[in-house]
Amino acid sequence: MKYILVTGGVISGIGKGIIASSIGTILKSCGLRVTAIKIDPYINIDAGTFSPYEHGEVFVLNDGGEVDLDLGNYERFLDISLYKDNNITTGKIYQHVINKERHGDYLGKTVQVVPHITDAVQEWVMNQAKVPVDDDKKEPQICLGGTIGDIEGMPFVEAFRQFQFKAKRENFCNIHVSLVPQPNATGEQKTKPTQNSVRALRGLGLSPDLIVCRSAKPIEMAVKEKISMFCHVEPEQVIFIHDVSSTYRVPILLEEQGIIKYFKQRLNLPIDDQPSDLLMKWKKMACRYERLLKVCSIALVGKYTKLSDCYASVFKALEHSALAINYKLDLMYIDSTELEHSMEAENSVKYHQAWHKLCKADGILVPGGFGIRGTEGKLQAISWARTKKKPFLGVCLGMQLAVVEFARNCLNWEDANSTEFDPDTKNPVVIDMPEHNPGDMGGTMRLGKRRTVFKTENSVLRKLYGDEMFVEERHRHRYEVNPELTHCFEEKGLKFVGHDTEGNRMEIIELENHPYFVGVQFHPEFSSRPMKPSPPYLGLLLAATGTLNAYLQRGCKLSP
Repeated sequence: MKYILVTGGVISGIGKGIIASSIGTILKSCGLRVTAIKIDPYINIDAGTFSPYEHGEVFVLNDGGEVDLDLGNYERFLDISLYKDNNITTGKIYQHVINKERHGDYLGKTVQVVPHITDAVQEWVMNQAKVPVDDDKKEPQICLGGTIGDIEGMPFVEAFRQFQFKAKRENFCNIHVSLVPQPNATGEQKTKPTQNSVRALRGLGLSPDLIVCRSAKPIEMAVKEKISMFCHVEPEQVIFIHDVSSTYRVPILLEEQGIIKYFKQRLNLPIDDQPSDLLMKWKKMACRYERLLKVCSIALVGKYTKLSDCYASVFKALEHSALAINYKLDLMYIDSTELEHSMEAENSVKYHQAWHKLCKADGILVPGGFGIRGTEGKLQAISWARTKKKPFLGVCLGMQLAVVEFARNCLNWEDANSTEFDPDTKNPVVIDMPEHNPGDMGGTMRLGKRRTVFKTENSVLRKLYGDEMFVEERHRHRYEVNPELTHCFEEKGLKFVGHDTEGNRMEIIELENHPYFVGVQFHPEFSSRPMKPSPPYLGLLLAATGTLNAYLQRGCKLSP
């Protein structure tokens, strides 16, 4: 097993996840099996109870793990399926060690950060690195891991300082990602932050084998030589990644700077110097992305619109689908509270700007979420999509609110609501699932990959999924459509075309006589891949560009 540790310096959010994923993609293109581990220093057991404004979206895995969004990058780039134990947190490690202490495993010993916590980290990494993540179920050959060097992460840094000797030099490599800023006042690229960052890392006992320098613009050769000289590495061990038009370019930039040859020598890998067809596909995809001329605009109506990372997987799923049909995506984020009537009195400019965006969009997407704030605005957007025949996709809460909107405006149940927002409503069209809500908030939802069975052949989503009898997608919800009321909706044209294996939980809705009005209880964005777009999202883009019917008539084959 070869281990590649990715550390970060100067600032967070520098792109460690994308760079680690890109390195994994390059190694996978050389025929190696790659897995990935993300290390987060927070004390939470998992990311499930975070506000998206804290760390971005909560990514859900097949096994129901609620994890950091970087694992989503790993899955998309490497086309693998990870597990909740691929996300290590301080909380998990300490819980593991405390449970062992209570069990009596350390009888007579004083339990300390060193060696007990650091040993637990190393043991976890070695065990999880062996778990197959590809469809062929073979043990991985390379394990990529990421951690950061701030004060919270010190036990992890110390664990890897020890681990580099346990694994041996030929099996362990450290990549340090740093920032090269370019102040506007001088216009000069500054190397001092990188020098200090590398010095601090060395002081902790880790020496970087590769220094990946992030910058706004391409870095000059003189800067590369200066970093090489002051950071005590060869010039070829300094890699530059400047801001690019799309993340698909990052693996290509790395490959162009000789990273395959370096890893072959440094880790003694049994690979050729040249990448395979997989990286050529990435190159073609990156070139195609940059040449796109036609634009499709989608309005994303949500409550966490100030930070794009809150909807990272939704954005990627839309981007994958747009690229598949040769369109450039124009994603317009609309804060749902700005669509509400109360906003017109409070701030009429914001209100009219939000409605202007919504009205000019080619399609409308209402993603998942929790809490009552902004729900009336989402209902307004759904009503607009339904009445104006705008292509619409509702995901999780988006589907539930589509049911609420239909009940209020088509069934004339004026107080129809979800019990999440109004526990005393007389028409509870969305109800909670008591068996998944025992009081604790962490990890108590209906989580992970579940089967959805189509109950009719006359379904646009079934056709988009390749006319399969069932699909398996990832879920994350506490509430569901009330199954006792579904017949009322079906009589008026809102069809529940998919349900769970028992037939009790409503999973997919489709509206008759509408170009594309679809809601799904699951989160299809978590399974979307650059070369395998998610069918519900692909359907939205096809409908928004007016090409859905032609696509279905071709037997769900994309035109060249």
